[in-house]
Amino acid sequence: MQISGHLLDSRGLQGPDFPTLSSKQREPFAFELLKAWAQSFSRLLNTGYPGQAGPIRDTDQETLSCRRRKNCPGDNGITMEGDCLSCMKYLMFVFNFFIFLGGACLLGIGIWVMVDPTGFREIVAANPLLITGAYILLAMGGLLFLLGFLGCCGAVRENKCLLLFFFLFILIIFLAELSAAILAFIFRGNLTREFFTKELTKHYQGSNDTDVFSATWNSVMITFGCCGVNGPEDFKYASVFRLLTLDSDEVPEACCRREPQSRDGVLLSREECLLGRDLFLNKQGCYTVILNAFETYVYLAGALAIGVLAIELFAMIFAMCLFRGIQ
Repeated sequence: MQISGHLLDSRGLQGPDFPTLSSKQREPFAFELLKAWAQSFSRLLNTGYPGQAGPIRDTDQETLSCRRRKNCPGDNGITMEGDCLSCMKYLMFVFNFFIFLGGACLLGIGIWVMVDPTGFREIVAANPLLITGAYILLAMGGLLFLLGFLGCCGAVRENKCLLLFFFLFILIIFLAELSAAILAFIFRGNLTREFFTKELTKHYQGSNDTDVFSATWNSVMITFGCCGVNGPEDFKYASVFRLLTLDSDEVPEACCRREPQSRDGVLLSREECLLGRDLFLNKQGCYTVILNAFETYVYLAGALAIGVLAIELFAMIFAMCLFRGIQ
């Protein structure tokens, strides 16, 4: 389409191709002219100008699309970067999905223990150790549930705020666990036979389940079928226990043999046991029994702790790489 090169001045459209128009005729004629220009520009975009291969619009759209996908021909660096980010995104989602499921399971078990109507709640409430364990289970389950949820949402939505919060959350847990491991290594000398014997002598109060220390020792002795740290002779020097029992009992009831071996099990003979008769009480000390029971799990626990720290470290790396890769 050919358009006259004459200018539009303040008096309207003039020139040999355009007659002088009145003000009423000028507006629809100008509208038609603008419409013709727009159609000409549209055809130019779709067909291209002379000497150009392909439409301008299609070329621009393809270029824009490939730039968004980061896979433009001849741009291998961008393609590799996009593939790495996608890989980290899905790895992070899978990893956090399992954390989310684990937290949900722990949370469900903790809630069931606390609200179960069949009587298990009363058993838990009667033992301070069990109710403390249930609260720890709830706290750990809720923490893992929230952590997995934040990680999944941050990875899928590519939300920088969630990813940063996830990174800080993992960092705090990582530093806390690392600090606990360092403190355990520094104070490992306190976990000796002499240390436990001294603590038992000073703080054990017998069958007083309201005292956490005594309740813990009672549960350990009943569960493992043992007595004291080294054996029944430990209670000859347990000043607090002797004071509370007025020297009438040689050993606490938790040292007595039971059938079956449980807190509610029937004692073989309570009277004979409290008098210190060897046939009716457990003779072996708890230190040796527990050490033998957990010796095979020490290396497994160490390897598991290292594995957890490594997973948390990689999770922080993935989160930060994904955070920096999001435009």
